[in-house]
Amino acid sequence: MTVALPSIPAPCILDMVHHNPGEPPYETKYESPGVIRAMGFGGKVYHLFDSPMLAVNWEAVDPDIFPKDSDARAWVDAKAARIDAQHAACAAAGVGIYAMSDLVLFPRRLVEKYNLGREMGNPLNPSTAHFLRLLVAQMFDRFPLLDGLVVRIGETYLHDAPWHVGKIENRNDWRATIAPLMRLMREELCVKRGRHLIFRAWLSFDTDLETYRAVSDAVEPHPLLTISVKHCEGDFHRGNPFSKVIGEGRHRQLIEVQCAREYEGKGAYPNYIARGVIEGFAEHRRLAERGALWSIGEFARARPDLFAGVWTWSRGGGWQGPYIKNEFWCDLNAWVMARWAADPAQPEEAVFARHAADVLGLRGADAARFRRLCLLSSDAAFLGRRSACCDIDPWWSRDEFFGKPVLPDGADCGEKTGRILSEKDEAVAMWEEIAALSAQIGFPDGETKVHVVASCEYGLRLCRIMRAIFRLAAAESRDARPGELRALLGDYDEVWRSYRRLPEDHPSCATLYKERGSPWGPPPGVEAWIPRLREKAVPF
Repeated sequence: MTVALPSIPAPCILDMVHHNPGEPPYETKYESPGVIRAMGFGGKVYHLFDSPMLAVNWEAVDPDIFPKDSDARAWVDAKAARIDAQHAACAAAGVGIYAMSDLVLFPRRLVEKYNLGREMGNPLNPSTAHFLRLLVAQMFDRFPLLDGLVVRIGETYLHDAPWHVGKIENRNDWRATIAPLMRLMREELCVKRGRHLIFRAWLSFDTDLETYRAVSDAVEPHPLLTISVKHCEGDFHRGNPFSKVIGEGRHRQLIEVQCAREYEGKGAYPNYIARGVIEGFAEHRRLAERGALWSIGEFARARPDLFAGVWTWSRGGGWQGPYIKNEFWCDLNAWVMARWAADPAQPEEAVFARHAADVLGLRGADAARFRRLCLLSSDAAFLGRRSACCDIDPWWSRDEFFGKPVLPDGADCGEKTGRILSEKDEAVAMWEEIAALSAQIGFPDGETKVHVVASCEYGLRLCRIMRAIFRLAAAESRDARPGELRALLGDYDEVWRSYRRLPEDHPSCATLYKERGSPWGPPPGVEAWIPRLREKAVPF
């Protein structure tokens, strides 16, 4: 039976905390529906491990899946009670309730009993489709306050799901996987139940325009069906291409924005990205010259029929640290994104000015200094870690780890490397100005003042480490003499010593980056690479 369509706020403005899989959840105010409501968000997206998919006991279908008095059933019931409390808090605050969920995800016992192992990741398999429909029905029967689901097929996380298994076949195949799943979920959520389906494009059909258009053509639009697209392609790396699928197709699009960027400090230092997301980053300006979209502000104004709103990740993404003690910089990006999305016709600068005045109490010269600091932070974070020409692979550093950056090669590699090293000097100079500005701004709140100064000093000292790493990589690439290596290694050691004094000098700062490479690669980490340079630096 088809149900009457509810009204969806236009635009849709959602927030999510992305907890690190396998770790204790963040302690954050963004889990409070009242807090995000006051910031301008209309809905909350609960992360993967608070998805109702994990809290269905399957008793109405087969009591043997989660038998009463079993450890598995106790886990599911506890999960359901936690979700009940979350949903009740959202309802009391007047906040829409959404949950992110992986597809396809089933209880391990169900997969074993009904022999789904080989086919459970294939949505064209009749048994898979049958049980997926049953799962959706049970979710909305058990959790009637749930307004919608955000589903993804790009990855499957099971770190905090001990009784479930997940699988997807051919996640990039629009005929066999993407379109069938979207049609099934559209029917079950939008058509049958009048609930909102947000289907994430990431890692499945977000970078190939032909595939995106094929999916769009293969699935009938519906007022309650939205496709979620990151504002940039791939992960949230500054310098990645602006998403080529934004503004394409015939389905409304929700734009994903990470506020505490996982590869750029996670809120440990200032990194104001809202302006670039809304008005466009400099490295995407060439798109404007070709008449193509290069910012979500342009998208919202040019295609209001397709612009569905904004979904921010106020906290989280990536793995491990650094871990922040103060959410000031997350707040700035999230507040501006939410308030701008409510009226995309307004310029970002006006929204920023309201935050500075109404939230921070800054006026006149102090407001101007804060604006300068924030705009500088965006470029300083970018140039310190990557390059204006985006010819540095951003994966050399991720989360709280450092590896060896790969410098350009080829005939003009010397010229390119020289430019990159100059950019690192420029970035350090920007951070020095940022740190000076932070000391000059008269924040009415003393705790805020202390934290802003601490986080700006964090960014400065961290950028000096990055510069030292790039200088060493460049010296190694041209086979520098031992004496030059010793001098550069001495600078490297000194900037690390200065950085490690941060908690003593500024107790409110975030946890520190580690002098080693990421467990997820790529190699080599600095703990393997730097000792090899020390060997080369020993005089003959």
